[in-house]
Amino acid sequence: MSDDTYVPPRVWTWDKASGGQFASINRPIAGATHERELPQGRHPLQLYSLATPNGAKVGIMLEELLAAGFKDAEYDAWLIRIGEGEQFGSGFVELNPNSKIPALLDTRVKPAVRLFESGSILLYLADSFGAFIPKDPAKRAECLNWLFWQMSGAGFVGGGFGHFFAYAPEKYEYPINRYTMEVKRLLDVLDRQLAEHRYVAGDEYSIADIACWPWFGEMLRNKVYGAAEFLDAQSYTHVLRWAEEIAERPAVKRGQRVNKTWGEEAEQLPERHAASDFD
Repeated sequence: MSDDTYVPPRVWTWDKASGGQFASINRPIAGATHERELPQGRHPLQLYSLATPNGAKVGIMLEELLAAGFKDAEYDAWLIRIGEGEQFGSGFVELNPNSKIPALLDTRVKPAVRLFESGSILLYLADSFGAFIPKDPAKRAECLNWLFWQMSGAGFVGGGFGHFFAYAPEKYEYPINRYTMEVKRLLDVLDRQLAEHRYVAGDEYSIADIACWPWFGEMLRNKVYGAAEFLDAQSYTHVLRWAEEIAERPAVKRGQRVNKTWGEEAEQLPERHAASDFD
């Protein structure tokens, strides 16, 4: 690939060699590539995930629910190795036709309820347990505003900035500048909000925080993409204050280990089937 101006073809065709680090798993078609049933454990909730920023949200939420005393939030967490294409197994595609982690199966009800998209899972769990979402209608609406704000920006932060800054086989100025500008704008939006509020949606810790922290908080703490210095993380003082506070929550510390297979060994927990697995 050169720096010459790219001229799009009349009809785009799939070049399997152009996907960089993720060439083996990115494709323009949906559906299963192989037969593979999903395992199920003994707990009411079955999580299938990997501890990416999106995947970590649900592990954190479930650990927060358990810490709050909701015994029905017990869960089994099964590892989905997206780098090996396990999200294209027939069982996972049946659970999530979009073939993205995380996915959750709620067996407390019959028939069992399938859940995919991290924001949908967080909202479902919050409503199901009546926790981590305000009961006041106006405060609930504000919480949902910020939940969907994060969901709408994830493509820019992850698929855009993260790809071109950290993973693309070549580094080009235009896409990096384009996505960096938007990521910094989003960080500024969040910093202004947190200048006036302890938590993202106000004075209550909520699913808005759980959704935002693995992306914005961990990015500024230099845990995602290694981009903290590049983004001038120290200039977002209110986001950093919030990020460090959330990072100290015991449930967050446990939840971000769930389905993690990299980093220090003490931070990894590829599968979780009991609270004692953290010991």
